[in-house]
Amino acid sequence: MDVPVLVAYATKYGATAEIADKIGQVLRQAGLRADVLPADRAGDLTPYKAVVLGSAVYIGQWRKEAAKFLEANEKKLAGRPVWLFSSGPTGKGDPVELMKGWRFPKALQPIAERTHARDMAIFHGALDSKKLNLIEKWMIKNVKAPVGDFRDWDAITAWATAIADALKKEVS
Repeated sequence: MDVPVLVAYATKYGATAEIADKIGQVLRQAGLRADVLPADRAGDLTPYKAVVLGSAVYIGQWRKEAAKFLEANEKKLAGRPVWLFSSGPTGKGDPVELMKGWRFPKALQPIAERTHARDMAIFHGALDSKKLNLIEKWMIKNVKAPVGDFRDWDAITAWATAIADALKKEVS
């Protein structure tokens, strides 16, 4: 089935890139063609029938590469199926509850709505203190953010599988 899907992402330390890679892998296993690229290197959307866009979240904001991609491609995204994901909260429990109900950056919400995004997921993230600079370590300590890898690969796989199923139904 030749359904080309772009999985674009913005990451700081690589955890979100690994989530995007997993989404791409699940889409390919379902028989779709998936390219996984950093948002700032994704280029022309014309070859893609669908787009999955995700970003790491810091202080309630997407990384600038993902925000710029969403803003610059708003009209093109509105013409194809789009799914959006965020990664960030660490710790145990429901990621939306950990983020106190936050699901998506408020400033980008109108654009997401105009693209008719099919879903906006939020996944647990990973925090490796060895990769943080001194200011980030200080911030993490002050907010008492749990350190470690809290990504829920089953939830990520299930979400990507639902995307694949939706795209396959539309094409068949």
